[in-house]
Amino acid sequence: MKHNKNERIIVLDTETTGISNFGKPFINHRIIEIGAIEIINRRFTGNNFHVYIQPNRSIDPEAIKVHGITNDFLLDKPSFKYIAKKFFKYIQNTQLVIHNASFDIGFINQEFSLLKNKTIDISKFCSIIDTLKIARKLFPGKKNTLDALCNRYKIKNSHRVLHGALLDSFLLGKLYLLMSGGQESMSFYNDIEYENNSQSFNKLTINKKKSLKILKANTEELKLHRKYINYMKDIKKNNF
Repeated sequence: MKHNKNERIIVLDTETTGISNFGKPFINHRIIEIGAIEIINRRFTGNNFHVYIQPNRSIDPEAIKVHGITNDFLLDKPSFKYIAKKFFKYIQNTQLVIHNASFDIGFINQEFSLLKNKTIDISKFCSIIDTLKIARKLFPGKKNTLDALCNRYKIKNSHRVLHGALLDSFLLGKLYLLMSGGQESMSFYNDIEYENNSQSFNKLTINKKKSLKILKANTEELKLHRKYINYMKDIKKNNF
């Protein structure tokens, strides 16, 4: 599997109001978080896209157990229509790298279709790479979840207590570079330290010996994250 190394790659993940079967969104379920990370020349550029979205419907309790995002937390967040243009511009004419792509693409297509009141297929504007399909070819018969792959490739992910779109995109980006580079493993256990909280993506400390760009959240992402952490604490108190 070879790609132009200078081609712009966007590693993307979403969180939603509900769980779907067979990669197809349930009717009326919506996206509540989008996290995406840019890779150019096999390097993380730091040009991230991260947003929480008001879905205008309640989140299923089972979904909250997965990602920890609550209805209250999303009350003051923008609807998809207010971020759609910026999001489309960010992913247009790129390679989208997604784990179990049919799930996320199904939801993204649904959001744009609802906005435009007609069927929209985002794959007409960017190419789609499904890392789940790649993993199944590389490791047939084995478990190929994000956590399983991180363990297999020795990528530290002990901080990943709940799913989070931006953090999951970063982990997936690491995995994609390894899978597409033909390497069997790369130890990041002593190179990457996630600080503050298990869900924190505020600051990433990387060993200077590695030629990787340090990713830092912007002011708005830090503000959103602090609110998110407070709501996660409430979730634990309420035994979610």
